[in-house]
Amino acid sequence: MSHKGFGKLKKIGSVLLSSMVVMGLLAGCTGGKSAQQQEEKVLRIGVLYGSTDDSYFRQQYTDIFEYANSNITIEIVPAIDQNQYRYNDGSEPYVQPDYLESMKKIMTGSNPVDVVVADTSTLKQLIAENLLKQLDPLIQEDKFDTTDYVPSVIEGIKDLGDGNLYALTPSFSSSALFYNKKLFTDAGVTPPTDKMTWDEIFDKARLVAKGEGNDRVYGFAFNRYKGNDPYWDMQNNYLNTLQLKTFDDKAETMTVDTPQWTKVWETVSKLAKDEVIPNNNNIDYSEPWTAISSDLFLSGKVAMTVAESYYINEVADANNNASKIKNFTAVDWDVVTVPVHPEKPDMGGNIWLNNTFSINSSAPNADSAWEFIKFINGEEFAKLKSRSNTYEMVSRKSYIQPKQGLDYNVQAFYLLKPVPPTDSKLESLMMEKQGLYSINSMGRNYFQEVLENKKTPAEALKAWSEKGNSMLQEIKLNPKTLFQEDGTPFIPEDTGNTGI
Repeated sequence: MSHKGFGKLKKIGSVLLSSMVVMGLLAGCTGGKSAQQQEEKVLRIGVLYGSTDDSYFRQQYTDIFEYANSNITIEIVPAIDQNQYRYNDGSEPYVQPDYLESMKKIMTGSNPVDVVVADTSTLKQLIAENLLKQLDPLIQEDKFDTTDYVPSVIEGIKDLGDGNLYALTPSFSSSALFYNKKLFTDAGVTPPTDKMTWDEIFDKARLVAKGEGNDRVYGFAFNRYKGNDPYWDMQNNYLNTLQLKTFDDKAETMTVDTPQWTKVWETVSKLAKDEVIPNNNNIDYSEPWTAISSDLFLSGKVAMTVAESYYINEVADANNNASKIKNFTAVDWDVVTVPVHPEKPDMGGNIWLNNTFSINSSAPNADSAWEFIKFINGEEFAKLKSRSNTYEMVSRKSYIQPKQGLDYNVQAFYLLKPVPPTDSKLESLMMEKQGLYSINSMGRNYFQEVLENKKTPAEALKAWSEKGNSMLQEIKLNPKTLFQEDGTPFIPEDTGNTGI
């Protein structure tokens, strides 16, 4: 049989398999509820941001359910309608929306939404304000199976509700530590393993780093992109698990002049100065910028890097086309969990629960809301989405399989628990007082002084604390205060789009 003919049969088989899964979904939805099906209903689903005609959301979550339940019409209700910004001609200043308050508005009133779709930060606050229906009794009553859920996902949601479930999510995104097997073999160093501490990974990074100048191979990178900035790169993967704060909850006092902050800056600055991690010193800007050259991991310039699960497709695609790519050798790789801090040995990995689904406590159509949530969190839905969702992983372990038939440590993406979400009150504070963003940016100036040996980490953090406190005082006097790069305050004009 020709490859072309085989390809056709393979494609037809794939379509038939998907069709069988969809038929299973439909059968599961339509069985045994003829009386309910005859009653016309409108299920209103509230989302944080979007439009009433959100084709992507409908394709991902609602189309099959709506088709299977012909008596139910689904309405998408965005808390923030993106269309309201489309026609702004710039004559009015842009006002950062308050997502939490906007969501609460569509959950109350004369026509509240039934289902609430939110990130974990918003979810946590809605739970705290008793605005969501607890799902545990419904799960027990219907014997809805959650035992196959990824423990870190289900426990992460429970942590938001003091041990109770107020939401479910059919998918999640996560990251892991990718490592180049050949670089470890060449260096005679044992490869990393799951749940290693950051210090253990940094020690290995020192052992595998080699070369000088443009030939430098780094031991570790916080992300795979050429042009890394150590200050910003450490924010998401290293600092967030420690949950260190730049200033207090009221944004009145800096909190960076501490031993824990000093240890972080000492660790990362030394790695950068020793060129164990990229520090922008050896970037060859004359080199053509390609998908390979701009990627430190694919180009063999780093032994270990943190990347999301969808990066697997990029590595696999590059390897599959290695013979066609100039100056590229296929990478022999695997993954382990993102490193952990000893204080929190089971937390990390940047697990994101982007879309959690809950039932509004004031839902007029709570029964249909629960049927919908069960449907998109069920086994058949997971089976279908495990093949079609490129950027996220399904929440049911049975359907998390290595992509493209590869052999790698897929559990590395879900062994760790998610980091608790940012306090929504802090997010609201940042929206209200946008000069606060400049305080974090100002920290980079002081970190750079450490890299240039102008200050010790302790001295730089003390200076940042003093400068930050003066900036906080300016914001306290006028919440509209913004700052230039050197920290000089100014009050923006009220007319025109601020561009923030």
